[in-house]
Amino acid sequence: MAVTISIAGGCDRSANPLLTESAAPYGAPMFPQIKNEDYEPAFEQALQEAREEIADIANRTDAPTFANTIEALAYSGERLDWVSSIFFNLNEAHTNDTMQALAEKISPVLTEFSNDITLNAALFDRVRRVYAQRDSLQLTPEQSRLLEKTYKSFTRNGAALSEEDKKRYRELTAKLSQLTQQFSRNVLAATNAYTLHITDSAQVAELPEFVREGAAAEAKERGLQGWVFTLQYPSMSSFLTYSSNRELKEQLWRAYNSRAFGGESDNSAIVEEIVNTRLAVARLLGYNSYADYVLEERMAENVPTVESFLSELLGRTVDAARGDVREVADYAATEGFSGELMPWDFGYYSEKLKSEKYNISDEQTKPYFRLESVQQGIFTLAEKLYGITFRENDRIPVYHPDVKAYEVYDADSSFLAVLYMDYFPRASKRGGAWMTEFRSRSVRDGKPVYPLVSLVFNFTKPTENSPSLLTFNEVTTMLHEFGHALHGIFADGTYPGMTGTSVYRDFVELPSQIMENWATEKEFLDLWAEHYQTGEKIPADLVQRIIDARNYLAAYAHVRQVSFGLCDMGWHTLTEPTAEPVNQFEAQSMGAAQVLPYVDGQCTSTSFSHIFAGGYAAGYYGYKWAEVLEADAFALFKERGIFNREVAASFRENILSKGNSEHPMTLYVRFRGHKPDVQALFKKMGIE
Repeated sequence: MAVTISIAGGCDRSANPLLTESAAPYGAPMFPQIKNEDYEPAFEQALQEAREEIADIANRTDAPTFANTIEALAYSGERLDWVSSIFFNLNEAHTNDTMQALAEKISPVLTEFSNDITLNAALFDRVRRVYAQRDSLQLTPEQSRLLEKTYKSFTRNGAALSEEDKKRYRELTAKLSQLTQQFSRNVLAATNAYTLHITDSAQVAELPEFVREGAAAEAKERGLQGWVFTLQYPSMSSFLTYSSNRELKEQLWRAYNSRAFGGESDNSAIVEEIVNTRLAVARLLGYNSYADYVLEERMAENVPTVESFLSELLGRTVDAARGDVREVADYAATEGFSGELMPWDFGYYSEKLKSEKYNISDEQTKPYFRLESVQQGIFTLAEKLYGITFRENDRIPVYHPDVKAYEVYDADSSFLAVLYMDYFPRASKRGGAWMTEFRSRSVRDGKPVYPLVSLVFNFTKPTENSPSLLTFNEVTTMLHEFGHALHGIFADGTYPGMTGTSVYRDFVELPSQIMENWATEKEFLDLWAEHYQTGEKIPADLVQRIIDARNYLAAYAHVRQVSFGLCDMGWHTLTEPTAEPVNQFEAQSMGAAQVLPYVDGQCTSTSFSHIFAGGYAAGYYGYKWAEVLEADAFALFKERGIFNREVAASFRENILSKGNSEHPMTLYVRFRGHKPDVQALFKKMGIE
């Protein structure tokens, strides 16, 4: 049965800012004019146009060609892409109850429309006939890649199924789209539902001033006295790192690590439904597991490769990770701690040990990492590497007062992209940090369509007494996401959906993770890191201590990431439906990488948005896969100079600009001269 969207009467489409030509610079979204009630009619109009475009392609009577079929498909649905990107990006970064309800309503509709394309027999026949002629068409590499991806998108999405199985496929995919929206909604609700409210000043006296100020500002914003800590990561992690109050830390740790596990926003049943539904889709399409289906279109290519990769990473480092934990536990004992070191103790004692071992702490470094300075430092790095510059433009509309918009110009002063920067937590924003796009790069009617790139973070807000000061880890996070932004900014392809970050999931993290390396490079830090009060340059000995401490607990952090990959693969290599309790299944999947005590009631899966709502299903290993790529790639910068323009130009040309125009391994080898070597990662971590 077709799903339709009901539209409230009296809506004037001519006044809908989602349906009219934008008056903003570069055709950017007119965010301040968009109201909740604009989205449904915009979706209806965009869907109607997209359906007509697809029908025109499918019902042509002339012979199918690359231009009238493959290219036409690539450019179809332009308005729908526009409306969808604005709506779903804001649903992550600045949502409300109305938008969340609409997301659950519209997602199955969009899934059905997608199915209407790939399950259209006449359309598939035209695609198939063009694909059959591929060797004689004299296509460019980019065109060949588009043809291949188009054909596979049909076959991998049910085009060859029987009519009965097509109906079943529609049901399953519609269900999945709804379930993932419900999952996200529950995670956000569970995150916002908990606060640790402290009114006793003695319980916060030991905390650094910046932590106290941030918690006091949070309380004031909520109309409360005292200090408030939330499950937003900067707030939660600061308390765990600096408070010695085990009782309160345990309470906060348990709340964070059991989000959406039980209670009003429980995701337990939804996780099970998502996993089983994905398995059903995979089996319907002829695959043994959902991971088999996903990995066919990844650099890793298959389940055995990923499992072997994770096994090697764990086997080489798990003893070192246990050694990291023992070192912290032994140190805690010298500080008078007795009993078993629990997860909520680890951050506190590991930070104290780091401070003692390297004479370094967040308190020492944060004054040099004022948010505005970090941003300028990263902009300067991009200019030194690639010659690009950034210019704030307050005439470009933004979706929240905290957001700033920048024009990005190339070395020859030609315009490249718009970059939005959204830094601070709010109840309407999900946790974490991410890069996204309101519009990707393409060429339409011979004219470039410029990217509209957005970076979203959850950094500590400035207070009445101090600016936003970042931890070293947050500086690294900012570099990471900026790498994704460069991938979008430098996109140089022709076809929508084939440029920028539209690459394999285990390749997409290379541009981001390579950027993290500059965080521990003295030449980079010396360019911009100044004390926010005195203007003093960051001392050379402090920079050296940052460098010395870069591999502190590296094995522990590495194994933690591997454990998430194991959890992901556990869920998605299932070949039979599961009814096992979520926390038990998870504990079994991650058990080999458990280096801190397991706590009854903890559950990662119910808030693991990356794999249950964020597109990383059977792909979380990709973070470690990309670490191998970036460790090997950055070695070339280290060899020739961290600001070397020739290496940077090659990285831009072969990695950042190419998108999905060629296979990623081909692109990587063209840049590096050889295939990536896993030893580069172990060497970087100091594990031989």
